[in-house]
Amino acid sequence: MAIILNIETATKNCSVSITEKGEILAIKELNNGNYSHAEVLHPFIVAILKDVNLISKNIDAIAVSKGPGSYTGLRIGVSTAKGLCFALNKPLISIDTLTSLSHAISIDRGFIVPMLDARRMEVYASVYNEKHQQIRNIKAEIIDETSFLKYLEMSKVYFLGDGAHKCKEIITHKNAVFVDDKFPSAKEMALLSYDKYQKSDIENVAYFEPFYLKDFVVIPEKKKIK
Repeated sequence: MAIILNIETATKNCSVSITEKGEILAIKELNNGNYSHAEVLHPFIVAILKDVNLISKNIDAIAVSKGPGSYTGLRIGVSTAKGLCFALNKPLISIDTLTSLSHAISIDRGFIVPMLDARRMEVYASVYNEKHQQIRNIKAEIIDETSFLKYLEMSKVYFLGDGAHKCKEIITHKNAVFVDDKFPSAKEMALLSYDKYQKSDIENVAYFEPFYLKDFVVIPEKKKIK
């Protein structure tokens, strides 16, 4: 039947879907500006299973957004997915977060640049063509006036994701198009996870780790002045 539970927690959008052969049966999302995954992820999973009258053992696989993205968000999503895989003896499928985000829009010609916020003027970004094929590797990069100029000189470039809004005043080329309110979602994971399931493209549950791209950095608290 290929019933897959998809989990997306790489950004502030906590998103869960149940799909059958790539078709969405149920989806729940919350993007309230906060990282609320720890509070809502498990209730979302319970709720959507109830919505489609399924019990957990009916799931054929668990798919999780692997990153890059929020360190804490990714840890919560991957830990939950791995725990379910172990408990239910189900395969684990990982989905590249930026690839999934690129599928949030469709274009006839040009390039798609999904961007995730990596603090200050840095973003996690990659480049895809109109067929959603990746044509440039994922990078953590600081945005300036020359960013993506190679692609902007060739065609329209569509920027989306929570890292794109802060680039509007810097990337001002006439071919730059900024698409608002697009976030990684379990909706776009549906067909991607089904494709991997059909190919038996699965992860080793015991050893799988999120794709952080950068090391986690703890920012020390400022000392209080007595």
